[in-house]
Amino acid sequence: MAKKTAQRAKALEKIETHLLTTGLAETGVRQLAAAAGISDRMLLYYFEDKTDVLTAALSSISAKVVMTLSAAIPPDMKISPPELITITTELTRGEAMGAEMRLFVECVAAAARGEVPYESIAKQIMEGFLIWVDAHLDIESADERKAAAAMILALVDGIALLEICTDELRGDMAVKAAAQMLE
Repeated sequence: MAKKTAQRAKALEKIETHLLTTGLAETGVRQLAAAAGISDRMLLYYFEDKTDVLTAALSSISAKVVMTLSAAIPPDMKISPPELITITTELTRGEAMGAEMRLFVECVAAAARGEVPYESIAKQIMEGFLIWVDAHLDIESADERKAAAAMILALVDGIALLEICTDELRGDMAVKAAAQMLE
């Protein structure tokens, strides 16, 4: 059983790299198996089905994003909304998480079309990010903190959309405007 777990982990790592490089365009069982360097049958030996593969890979990528965010802001640190926006937009727009943000935006788009398994995965990613933001905001009122967390998530994701659909300059403009509004 340990060998199967180890082989599954190796395959999953390669599939994660594949998704971060190609996005969701090449997610057929054969394409995922090829990316993992194994046969279709072996892929389905390690995972129940395509949904299981994608769920495991996207969940793992999401967990790594949380680790990157946690490295930037320790779990017990509380900061103001403008500071949190600055830090998260720098991280999500840079080398550290740019590919992950593009993949997450693509996942949300697939969820909006009702595609399985993206609806549950997108919800999981959004909920995780909201919880992380909420935990780091220096706001006393739980209701105000939840509202601020939602606004920050909308801003960070909106900037990712701007950059995907237009260019980095528009993202820079949005970050500066948000900082000015929050001063």
